[in-house]
Amino acid sequence: MSEFFDMGGYAAFVWPAYGIVLLVLGVLALRSVQHLRRAERELAALQALNPRRRRSRQGKGG
Repeated sequence: MSEFFDMGGYAAFVWPAYGIVLLVLGVLALRSVQHLRRAERELAALQALNPRRRRSRQGKGG
């Protein structure tokens, strides 16, 4: 098991690289969720401004 974690002598390069990748992916996921929530709030606000138009489109086939 220690050979695996040593990575053939390259552990000092491999494990920090894994850490950086995990950090970047975590930040991207967090930012994506934040952007989605912001877009959903904006959409809800826009739909609240004009509910008649939204109802008229629901009746059309699609």
